[in-house]
Amino acid sequence: MGARLIATPQSAHFPDVLRLQGGGSIRAYDLAFETYGTLNADKSNAVLVCHALNASHHVAGVYANQPKSAGWWDNMVGPGKPLDTDRFFVIGVNNLGSCFGSTGPMHVNPDTGQVYGADFPVVTVEDWVNAQALLLDQLGIRKLAAVMGGSLGGMQALGWTLQYPERVGHAVVIASAPNLTAENIAFNEVARRAIVTDPDFHGGHFYQHGVVPQRGLRIARMIGHITYLSDDVMNTKFGRQLIGEGYRYSTQDAEFQIESYLRYQGDKFSEYFDANTYLLITRALDYFDPARHFGGSLTAAFAQVQAKFLLVSFTTDWRFSPQRSREMVKALLDNRRTVSYAEIDAPHGHDAFLLDDARYMATVRAYFDRVAQELTV
Repeated sequence: MGARLIATPQSAHFPDVLRLQGGGSIRAYDLAFETYGTLNADKSNAVLVCHALNASHHVAGVYANQPKSAGWWDNMVGPGKPLDTDRFFVIGVNNLGSCFGSTGPMHVNPDTGQVYGADFPVVTVEDWVNAQALLLDQLGIRKLAAVMGGSLGGMQALGWTLQYPERVGHAVVIASAPNLTAENIAFNEVARRAIVTDPDFHGGHFYQHGVVPQRGLRIARMIGHITYLSDDVMNTKFGRQLIGEGYRYSTQDAEFQIESYLRYQGDKFSEYFDANTYLLITRALDYFDPARHFGGSLTAAFAQVQAKFLLVSFTTDWRFSPQRSREMVKALLDNRRTVSYAEIDAPHGHDAFLLDDARYMATVRAYFDRVAQELTV
């Protein structure tokens, strides 16, 4: 294993108008990003890592003098790791509308001089991919060796192969889906309603009132967190364990350890995440559906894809089940594309894509070994 990465936040400014899929637009915006490793002479070894709902551009490494600031995929990306920064130039970008450095609802609209708030335009996965492509243009990178992501990040990786097929060599799509099921949309809607009905939400313009809709954010996070875990994990970790020695016979206080855990996760999330960002990102999840313009046929949607694929799913992930990955595998094979697929028997639910399962890590490592070999041919 190589030396620990030291991450350095960067920012790129884009003065021109970006037309958005929903009919809106945005201009004079910034994208926060980080890079790891060295771009080779012909700029052929770049790998874009796309983030999920509550992550950011801080994919790997630590910040100087902050030893506990490890990136969200630090177990995956770095010197000697499955995505090896001794061989690849890795790029992490914070999506438009997020709250970790890229222009989002908490920033000032240059056209009005006021904070965007709820007036920030609705963004889609396709919009994020277009913005990422503009950043790559600035960096002088014409074609990616690979694009990689888990969950919502996997949807962005798919989007790259569809919107810019000639600019992607490989796509690594982990614990993802070609669209959300009705159940998934329902979970997102309940979470959004928790936020917008918080009295402190003020129609999305809570910044002007000096408050944050923390109650709604707490509930939204609790709902989401339940869907990221498997029943096996929750039963193993918490079961029916009580906080105290016995029942308190209270309808208000937390009685069980799982309740206390969810409250802790909700409290922590509400301290750092932006409510409008949560609404925007979950709606982008809802909208993503590449087969929509092809009569519902994923096979037809994937006809234009040129990249080779690795898809990974986890048996206990009920939010993005293996069945959804198999749909993508079939559609790609229908088009005679090169596909590798791994279905990992892991107990951790959807969060497994962030964890250190040895079989999962070995699968990704072996795939990037192949990508690296192609670069030397």
